[in-house]
Amino acid sequence: MTQQLTHDASLWVERLARFGYLSKGVVYAIVGLLAAQAAFGPGGKTTDTQGALQTIVNQPFGKFLLALVAIGLIGYVIWRFVQAIKDPENKGNDAKGLAMRIGYAINGVIYAGLALSAVKLVMGTGGGKNSNSTEDWTARLLSQPFGQWLVGTVGAFIIALGFYQFYQAFSGKFRKELNLTELSNIETEWVISICRFGLAARGIVFCMLGWFLIQAARQSNASAAGGLDEALQTLARQPNGAWLLGIVALGLVAYGIYTIIQARYRRLVNV
Repeated sequence: MTQQLTHDASLWVERLARFGYLSKGVVYAIVGLLAAQAAFGPGGKTTDTQGALQTIVNQPFGKFLLALVAIGLIGYVIWRFVQAIKDPENKGNDAKGLAMRIGYAINGVIYAGLALSAVKLVMGTGGGKNSNSTEDWTARLLSQPFGQWLVGTVGAFIIALGFYQFYQAFSGKFRKELNLTELSNIETEWVISICRFGLAARGIVFCMLGWFLIQAARQSNASAAGGLDEALQTLARQPNGAWLLGIVALGLVAYGIYTIIQARYRRLVNV
């Protein structure tokens, strides 16, 4: 009986995790599609994951669709905390393993905030775009003792995460997480290429977000910090900005597809 209950719980965790990856992928794909439309044609806009939720809720049957996304994001949060606490992927308790597990927990907290925003929009209590949350928490950090050092350290850490995305993209080590045996060689090559492009684009965004925070620390000015929306706007303002924005936007679409691929093909061992 106990073994059956454990099996059933594990099965539900796996289903929630896969639904979570799917929902996360949809959110990033919407951000990328809107930015690509802004770069290459009329309409579209640069936005962040919160803006993607608002876009979903404004569609026909939007609240129903967003409710599904919210459930998926909650599932993703649960999976991240399972990864951090239960360690189903055997990351271990050494320095590297603990760092990765802490990273999973932090990621879970971040997406818990996004899931809460989705729930509020479904319930009709989260209308309108909120103030810049990145700027808000940067201001709170700056007000602490050694606040500039704290913000600068967070910025450097995010840049390091960006370079880790580049490493993942160019080394192809993410392939170990995917079970692609049922795909043909050509299909596998396409999947890997899309995943590489998506991870590289996310690496660019992370490096920009980290740089914003370092500038906020140097200037002791929280308004210098920015989120995904500001990163995309910054790209658009550069020489050949439409092309730069368009490439990164398509990369974010690719990252969304990569996350959706994880929903189907990721190895979820010992859940």
